[in-house]
Amino acid sequence: MLRREALEKAYDMDLDLLCVAPNAQPPVCKILDYGKHRFEAQKKAKEAKKNQHTTEVKPLRLSPVIDKHDFDTKVNQSIKWLSSGMKVKADMRFRGRLITRQEVGLKIMNDFIESLAEYSIVEKKPSLEGNIMSCVLAPKKK
Repeated sequence: MLRREALEKAYDMDLDLLCVAPNAQPPVCKILDYGKHRFEAQKKAKEAKKNQHTTEVKPLRLSPVIDKHDFDTKVNQSIKWLSSGMKVKADMRFRGRLITRQEVGLKIMNDFIESLAEYSIVEKKPSLEGNIMSCVLAPKKK
């Protein structure tokens, strides 16, 4: 009898019955204003999304026949990205006959990793997939 009176009172006050645990014995329900409850849940989810941090992965393309100045420019750009908290994905495409010179590409990729050693850690070591060698560098924790 008490439940029926509570439900009638909630109905008169324009409140809703929200089932919190439907599988429990007996089922657990709350009497509340569902519109207000939904608004607060959306607000909480929006606040949580605003506070979360996403890491961006910046792509960088190297070549097995790269010049010293171009290499330094790419290293400097990578340092900027890493110090701002982004990850760097370095790709090296072997085109045509260059695929036979993978050791040259691996040497350049290792030099690239060594030159960024104080700013980054290697998240994925250089590996060849098809005709593209790639590695991922993540910024060091401060």
